[in-house]
Amino acid sequence: GKSRPPARRGILSDRRFNMKNMSGRQKFTGEILVEKGLIDRDQLAWALGEQEVTREFLGAILLKKRWVKEKDLMRALSEHFNMPLVDLKNQYIDWEVVKHFSPSLIRDHHYFPFERDERSVTMAVTNPLDAWSLKMAEDEARGLVLKLALTSPADMEDAIKRYHLYIQKNVPKLLD
Repeated sequence: GKSRPPARRGILSDRRFNMKNMSGRQKFTGEILVEKGLIDRDQLAWALGEQEVTREFLGAILLKKRWVKEKDLMRALSEHFNMPLVDLKNQYIDWEVVKHFSPSLIRDHHYFPFERDERSVTMAVTNPLDAWSLKMAEDEARGLVLKLALTSPADMEDAIKRYHLYIQKNVPKLLD
């Protein structure tokens, strides 16, 4: 028979990631949602079956069915990836930091730098499993330690809109 392509991997997937929780075993996002009482085992089983067919991210399926709220899904993903959650809509963005990174990294790869100290830069991401984007972000960090924080796709889109407004307002000044 014809072999199926592998399921898409990414922030809304329910696949293993190489970070372990305190017990030493990686918990699946679906498992976390069940433990928190946000979905039941039948809903998880149905969504995993749907994922086999559609190749969509588990989180996207659960959101589409309205079985979870985005903020609850993001909290579960934050736990799954052992990564802090950042609310970019209400986060102060240091534009002096942002302007040192390429528009492509921000717009196309959804890596949004928002904070920096002498040794590190912190970036919000929607998909920490995207190795290509991670490599690009590390290269552009130019030796700074890269710290990642998870953000929702809606918050990322909002930050990118703010970025476009910043660019429009500041390009004339940058060209003077």
